[in-house]
Amino acid sequence: MLQDLIGSKTSLFAEGMQTVLRGHENRTRRVVLLKGNVVQNSRSEERGVSARVNKNGTFGFASMADYSGAAAEKVLKAATENAVFLSGHSGIDLALPKSTCSGLIETNRGIEDAKQKQILEFCKTVDSYIESKYPDLSSRVVSYYEDSQDRIIYSSDACCGHLVTPRCYLYVVLNSETKDGVPVELFKAFGGYGCFGDQFAHPEELYSEIDALYKRLMDKKEGVYAEAGYKTVVLGGLMGGMLAHEAVGHTVEADLVRGGSVAGPSLGKRVASDLVSLVDFAHTYEGKPAPLPVYLDDEGTKAIDDVLIRDGILVGYMNDRESAEQFGMQPTGNARGWRFCDEPLIRMRNTCVLPGKNSLEELIASVEDGYYLIDSGNGQADLTGEFMFGVTCGYEIKNGKLGRALLDTTVTGVAFEMLKTVDMVSDTVQWSSSGFCGKKQPMAVGMGGPCMRCKIMIGGR
Repeated sequence: MLQDLIGSKTSLFAEGMQTVLRGHENRTRRVVLLKGNVVQNSRSEERGVSARVNKNGTFGFASMADYSGAAAEKVLKAATENAVFLSGHSGIDLALPKSTCSGLIETNRGIEDAKQKQILEFCKTVDSYIESKYPDLSSRVVSYYEDSQDRIIYSSDACCGHLVTPRCYLYVVLNSETKDGVPVELFKAFGGYGCFGDQFAHPEELYSEIDALYKRLMDKKEGVYAEAGYKTVVLGGLMGGMLAHEAVGHTVEADLVRGGSVAGPSLGKRVASDLVSLVDFAHTYEGKPAPLPVYLDDEGTKAIDDVLIRDGILVGYMNDRESAEQFGMQPTGNARGWRFCDEPLIRMRNTCVLPGKNSLEELIASVEDGYYLIDSGNGQADLTGEFMFGVTCGYEIKNGKLGRALLDTTVTGVAFEMLKTVDMVSDTVQWSSSGFCGKKQPMAVGMGGPCMRCKIMIGGR
């Protein structure tokens, strides 16, 4: 973990300007086995220091790939000079946003550094299990990925703290072919927040879920193409999470609202059925840690939950301090940068559609002719809320019962219109936190949702 080498430099903060000094380290490691062969075994670390200064509504920023007291002095001087210069030419003269918090946010946890050999042996054990039990696979990949953000934040007028966000995952990818030679693939990510020892104590704990993944792959091997058209579907929790992030979440980020997103004129209006509520959780969900807890953002704002949709009505945006001032909202800790040299942007944290009252079995039983769409391999959306997601795992629903598996397909729609068709919501949430959001810079995020019955346009062959 980072040692505090920058705290003594807060005496250099310029009077009358808002300043944030950040020490930041990113660490990554990866092990990849392809059919039992090690094709990647890597580790990297990157650290540095940055300063961001706000003078009369204009920001100056500077960073160095050196984590030291001397570097902190240099970036503070440069960022302050940048802010003064730019403010003198911008024509902007705004009151500085008021702080909503102060004090010290305690360090949330440490980083436990497992040996690379231990990780490699774990991957080999899992791969050997798959090879011995399922020799009919055409290919397989077992991949371990780990990253962590370690940040020390000093703010001139808000909160300070030392925050650590490690996460690690084991990806299992299984491949086969249909009888016509069409490749089929499914994957599953195991793991989550924490270090290797937190998530992967015993490889045999994964075997039952690997068996279930193989069963679904064999179903898909005998699968059929969906019938194209506007269909009644049950979206699985992972699909609901993708929708919450890509098609809704980005439209309600305040910087994108200012850029013209559909959420701008929709504030206070109905954007979904009254069964749909959406929250960007900071660090706790139902009394337990959220998938990727955030306690303090890179502006020194203490992270709290942000309610975005309540009972179908759009009630808020995700903000940084500046946009919160503009929209008359409370900043909730959404401004984050991925690397030491990245300025903080408004980013999601753990964005989730809240659960309802029905069971998944009740949702499926209610559909006469439709589809159960379980997982997505990718997705994209624009500022109108129009989206297209790939569907990698799904089943037919016929007369309230699951039928044949589906081959890969897509779903499309406009989020705020599709969400108005939601008429049943399951009582459990499924989370995903293994990917990155790619808004200008990477960011680790959590996304989740319950199963939802709705209408959606689905592609065919």
